[in-house]
Amino acid sequence: MVVNIMVLAAGLLAILLGAKTFTNGIEWLGKKLNLSEGAVGSVLAAIGTALPETMVPIIAILFGPVGSAHEVGIGAILGAPFMLSTLAFGVVGISKMFYCRDGGSRCIDVKSSILMRDLKYFIFFYSLAVAAAFLPIQPLKIMVAVILLLGYIFYVKITLGDGDTLSELDIDPLYFWKREGEPPLWVMLSQIAVSLALIVVGADYFVGALGNLATSLMAPALILSLIITPVATELPEKFNSVIWVKGGKDTLAMGNITGAMVFQSTIIPIIGILFTPWIISPLAALSAGLALLSSLTIFLFVKRQKELKATVMFYPAAIYGIFLLLALTVVL
Repeated sequence: MVVNIMVLAAGLLAILLGAKTFTNGIEWLGKKLNLSEGAVGSVLAAIGTALPETMVPIIAILFGPVGSAHEVGIGAILGAPFMLSTLAFGVVGISKMFYCRDGGSRCIDVKSSILMRDLKYFIFFYSLAVAAAFLPIQPLKIMVAVILLLGYIFYVKITLGDGDTLSELDIDPLYFWKREGEPPLWVMLSQIAVSLALIVVGADYFVGALGNLATSLMAPALILSLIITPVATELPEKFNSVIWVKGGKDTLAMGNITGAMVFQSTIIPIIGILFTPWIISPLAALSAGLALLSSLTIFLFVKRQKELKATVMFYPAAIYGIFLLLALTVVL
């Protein structure tokens, strides 16, 4: 157990270092390519930091034994968006309140069009992915998978031009470039590649150690896949968002989370639909329903108040707490 705790700490440190290096590199890449905040936060950063939680269901479904591995894979697919739409939202709210203790605005300064667009697409696509589990025949489920793929391609297309360009934001010097002048593209890409490797390796060791600890404590497989694994694999998004909130880049902070939610409600469910029977357990269905409830809550608050207050983000965190209590009650 002591070894697992040490590996857990080392993995966490690697994720933290990788997240810090990644946010710096992705900002410079966005500036170099003259991309918008929407493109950088909701697409580039979202896909990059989604790698750890993306690998869990792929490995479980494609290379694990049929049965329990499929259960773990489906649980991970549904658990990741749930964790982002509840716990990660709460982390952003708490971070905003913490870093605004000097009397600054407690509203999250996010571009509403980007946030509302991401939430609308997530609610629609995630509902569609969950609904596919109740379709009677596989060809209908495959049709849903095709719709999800085309939907994400369309989402990326309309996102690329949304928001201010990164050239208009203050960016710290690139960590891998200590010379004068703008760093070349290959140095930016090298920093991003190294940071992603740190995140993936750190998350792999972190999840492995966490799984070993959970096994030693005899935690059920579904609890591991719905609660423990998503919390661990979503750490990059949470850390990235905290870093961006601290730097006053709230649109990037929220876009990293909501963009990952859209990615994980479209591309990742395709794997489950195509390579498993795509049958959802009651506990997994509960997590999906609460993820939609949390996202809809934030959507309606922003639509009504025309702003996103940090305190509103405690509602998603409370929804996560309710699920945790229900899950533990059902399983234990």
